[in-house]
Amino acid sequence: MTARSQARTGTRERAGPMDRALSLFTDVKPGEAGTALLLTLNIFLLLAAYYIIKPLREALILSSEGAEVKSYAAAGQAIMLLGLVPAYGLLADRLPRRGLLNAVTAFFVLCLVAFYALTKASVPVGVIFFLWVGIFSLMIVAQFWSFANDLYTKEQGERLFVIVAFGMSLGAVVGSILASRIIPLVGVSQALLVAAALLVVAAAVSNVVDARERGRHETHLPPHLTTAEIPAATGEYQIQAMEDSQQLTVSLPGVGPTSRPGTFRLVFASRYLLLIALLMLIVNWVNTTGEYILGRTVAGAAEAAVSSGTAGGLAVPEYIARFYSEFFLIVNVIGLLVQLFVVSRILKYFGVKSAILVLPLIALTGYTLLAFAPILALVRAVKIAENATDYSIQNTVRNVLFLPTSRDEKYKAKQVIDSFFWRAGDVMSAALVFVGVTMLGLGTAGFARVNLVLAGIWLLLAVAVGREYARKSKALESDVAAR
Repeated sequence: MTARSQARTGTRERAGPMDRALSLFTDVKPGEAGTALLLTLNIFLLLAAYYIIKPLREALILSSEGAEVKSYAAAGQAIMLLGLVPAYGLLADRLPRRGLLNAVTAFFVLCLVAFYALTKASVPVGVIFFLWVGIFSLMIVAQFWSFANDLYTKEQGERLFVIVAFGMSLGAVVGSILASRIIPLVGVSQALLVAAALLVVAAAVSNVVDARERGRHETHLPPHLTTAEIPAATGEYQIQAMEDSQQLTVSLPGVGPTSRPGTFRLVFASRYLLLIALLMLIVNWVNTTGEYILGRTVAGAAEAAVSSGTAGGLAVPEYIARFYSEFFLIVNVIGLLVQLFVVSRILKYFGVKSAILVLPLIALTGYTLLAFAPILALVRAVKIAENATDYSIQNTVRNVLFLPTSRDEKYKAKQVIDSFFWRAGDVMSAALVFVGVTMLGLGTAGFARVNLVLAGIWLLLAVAVGREYARKSKALESDVAAR
């Protein structure tokens, strides 16, 4: 039994209307709908805030520094994460999960208020804000999924993360719409305060979820053994309730802050976590390089259309903007539908070992085609399939992978993987583009061939991660059964 030790109430909950409604999309057991919907709202608010902030980032850096500085700043984010991720780990060692959630969210809210004041005073903050947004978008989302992993057992997470992840997709869509309406209406500075307000509401929702779950599952425990007081990162954190007595057998390995490993050390000490880290690096490397291939192809097609008079009277920037608006809409709609109706079925009938192979197989097939026929229509189709699958199946699976890990690994190692290793993929892609353009003279087909090789490595890593997940899941189930 994990931190979510079941309260011995002696009663069985009945399925309510929301439990039955959500059962259309995945298996939902009685009493599970409330927390699942609150978590969905929580991540919805976080993503809506981010997609309001994201265009502000572009406006501030491009208007003051230019596109070249923007590309170099991506590497700066990875360097900053080398210091920030261990600092987050120290907080997780000392604060219970509610305190950790509130402290980190409060930090980001205060940063937004500070950026508001600086922009109102006409202080140039383009580069600093760009770096900050890159860190915010990774750390705040990784923290949310650490929290969700802490609340759910492996069996619950495999079923219910399908619903929760839908909040990410919907938040991205609604946030983009809000940004397009709010920024012209109130301006850049005031839009920062709107995003800050959404973060405050998200924090309130996470507090409600934390109180709800502790009230449902930890009321039979003394306060010092509940998640209200125990730090978020506490090793295995196992509490076994003895049904035939009032005694509790408690195992809290590595509770003392000085005895627990650091964030990066956790990853490199575990074969499973290191495989996940390498997988995430390759995933983002392939995806970011694919975005470059798409952008390069679209720009060339726009110039050709304008030159030949087939652009419908549009200039090159307008042609590109129209293409991407249609592209993002199609990706988001397909991603939402796949998340709602396909992901849960894949996980239920084929399992995580198969689900984790879907995206690398799509990438392998797509870049094989592009290596021989890098035309715009095909590039567009490949990236729609890749991005829609990434936002749905892959996004759910990457968070499910942490279900059979310890709390220490959920809160600390996940931050390393979802922030530093993910951003390292961007850095590797930037280096590839620089070398490919300036030294090797690679064309679109050349970059597609490189991505084809990377997709092959990705597939091998996915197979290895799937096997390790199955092994850890079996060990966890045997351990629970033994108790």
